[in-house]
This record gives sequence, structure tokens and C-alpha cells, in this order.
Amino acid sequence: MSKLPMDVITDIFSRLPLKPLVRFKALSKPCCSLIDDPDFIHDHLGRSLNTRSNFNILLKGLHLYSVEFDSLDNAVPLDYPLSSGAGTEAFGSCNGILAFRLTDKNLALFNPSTRQFRRLPVSEIDPPPGESCKSGYIFYGFGQDVKTNDYKVVRMAKFNKTDDEEDESYFFDYEVKVYSLKNDSWRKITKLPSYLRFMFQFFYHLLHRRGYGVLAGGVLHWVMPPRMELGMKNMIVGFDLGTEEFIQVPQPDCADKNYLLDVGVLEGRLCAVCNYDQAKIDVWVMKEYGVKESWTPLLSVQRTRAITTLAFLKPLAYSKDLDKVLMEINSQKFVWYDLEKKKMRGVKIGGSPGTFGAEVYIGSLVQIDDPKRVQMEKRKEQEKLKNKSCKKRDDFLSKGFKLGLSFLQTTVKLCLFYPSLTADLPEG
Repeated sequence: MSKLPMDVITDIFSRLPLKPLVRFKALSKPCCSLIDDPDFIHDHLGRSLNTRSNFNILLKGLHLYSVEFDSLDNAVPLDYPLSSGAGTEAFGSCNGILAFRLTDKNLALFNPSTRQFRRLPVSEIDPPPGESCKSGYIFYGFGQDVKTNDYKVVRMAKFNKTDDEEDESYFFDYEVKVYSLKNDSWRKITKLPSYLRFMFQFFYHLLHRRGYGVLAGGVLHWVMPPRMELGMKNMIVGFDLGTEEFIQVPQPDCADKNYLLDVGVLEGRLCAVCNYDQAKIDVWVMKEYGVKESWTPLLSVQRTRAITTLAFLKPLAYSKDLDKVLMEINSQKFVWYDLEKKKMRGVKIGGSPGTFGAEVYIGSLVQIDDPKRVQMEKRKEQEKLKNKSCKKRDDFLSKGFKLGLSFLQTTVKLCLFYPSLTADLPEG
């Protein structure tokens, strides 16, 4: 390998799948340095996205499972540091990094390909000052600020009255905090839009994990369902990870204004899913982010014999030939939708849970290790090597001392018993 030019080695490595690449880090220091190089990691991720390789489906049930996108055959339990018990939720993915929630105070990031795991520092949820309330439902989101190459977690906490938790006629401001991976710290967002306090609706957000933000165009998205009593219609609420500000995203002009709205993402583009009384669903794609006129109808689905109700639909990914779309329906089934024939075909995945939420994530080498922890581990390893070296030296000196002492004792004995041996020794 040493005879090959470095650019040739880099090109070969950039075409390899994740598993052998991770193993190759143990071959030599040059290999490890190349695979850990930020430019190589960026190029390998870009190639995976362009060729639609290293894609996986994450199934979120009572436990977490992973399915290889190319085969879609078997669901394998996802092995991660918090997997000892049930209840861990994955609330987002970006560039191969998964965001986990075990409890509201126990959040973490995990890269399944590199096995790197990082706990987030605890940040308390502080209710509004002077108000008698407690934290209620919490929205989460995870994504990347492309301009600064920083990964961020967004947490939006709703508050309830302590004396009447079900009273929705009394609305408090939310608490919104953003975690920065680069800074390893949380920051409170103080500039909040007035409509945010009307965001949560019990049945809508608790079903189908709608409280987890959808990432597209560097913005996390949630839907605020209509409140007829307040004259409020469907709204797509966005949080820009770059400016760390809330925005309203324009919606498509759906044929029927009476619909339930969901959001999704395909190839990094925002999707609007319009559900008409669980009988028909239209999926739109925003070709140019933030431009209302760029909304384009992608597909339309109606009830069939096999699917008697359309309570929920989530587009997941295009096929490699871009002629089909993989979709999750009713949190129970996968189907391929043929864009040309306008027909659906069921997909059976062995070992998958009865009900689930699904999300596409890509395998990557993106680093999330805590620099402080890495430095500490390196320091410990250096101290271990140093101690080992000192022990060898001490052992060597100890053996030398013993040999010298033994020789001295033998010489003294000989001189005592045989004085003639010392007669010819030079003086001094």
C-alpha cells in the first residue's frame, strides 16, 4: 500500500462501505489519520448521499431497530449504550448521527457506524417566573447548522397550570433552548412568536410522534394544527438552525381546504402531507425552500382493500432509480409507491415491531466525541505507557542491583577465605 500514491488510496477508500472503513482504522496510523480526516469524512458522506448508499431505516417502537435500505429484509435490534431498557426515543437524525431521549434530562447523540456516543449536559426546564405551572409536553428536534458546521438540539417545553392540567384556555409561553455540539452548552431563546403558545394539541401531537421536528433546508419543522375556536388554520412552524429564529413556512394550495396536515422530507426537501378525512392523501414537495410557488404535487393515495383507512402517511425515501417512493402508512406498514404506474406494493420486513415510527438515516464517519473526553483518554493512555516504561526501568535496575550485590557478596567471601587472591591486587 505504501507504493500507491496517497490520492489513489483516498479515492479507493472513499468508495468503500462503512464497516470495512472502520476496521481499516486499525491497519496503520496513516490509514487511521486518513479515515479520521474531516475532508475525507465530508467527501465520503457526500458520495453516500449522491449514490444513495449506506442508507438505513430506523424503526422506533418499544425498542429501536435498524433495517438496511438496499435489502429491506430484516429488522435488527439497534445496539447502543442506552439499550439496556425500553423507552429510549430517537427524535432525529442528521448525517449519520442519531439524537436520543431517555428522559427529559437524559439526552444523547450516537453514531451507529463509529459507535461514538455523547451525553448532553443537563439543562433544567425553568417555568415562567411568578407563575403557578409545571412543564408538560416537550417538542424536540435535531439538525445541522450548515454555515457553522455545528449540530444542534432544540427543546421546546410547554407548561401547564398546576391546579388544572387539562385547562387549555390558559396558555403560557414556551421555554425554548438550543444545545450546540461545538460549544457543548445550552442557550435559551428569548425571542418567541406569540403563536407558539397555541402549538400543542393533545391527540394530534401524541400520535405518530408528531412532536419531533422534521429537518429540511437547515430548518426544523412542526405543524400547528387548526384551532377553529380561535380562527387559526394549519400552520407549518419552522426553526432556523442558523439564525435560531422561528419562521412561518408557506403551504401548498391544496384542492380541499379541509385537511389534516403533516410534514416530511424526501432527498432533503420539505414535503407536505394533506390528509382528507382518512380517505385520500396528497403529498407535495417544495422544490425551492421557502418559495410557495415551488410546491409541486408528487403523489396521491386513496384507500384500498388492503388499506381501509389512511390515518397517517410518511414519505421516507426514493428508490435508487427515483421511480418509486418508500412510505410508512398508519405506523404499521411499508409500501413502495410507483410514481409512473401510480400503484402501491406492500413491503414485509422480518422482525419489525407491530407498530412503529420510521426514519431514514445514513451511515457516516462524522465525529461527535467530546474533545475533553478524548484528551482525557489520551492522557490516561500516555500515563499508562509511562508507568509501564518506568516499571520496566525499575525492574531492570532492580535486577542489575541484585546481580551487582550478589557479585559483591561472592567477592567478599572469596577474599575472606582466600586472602592470597588479594595479594596481587593494585593498591588504592
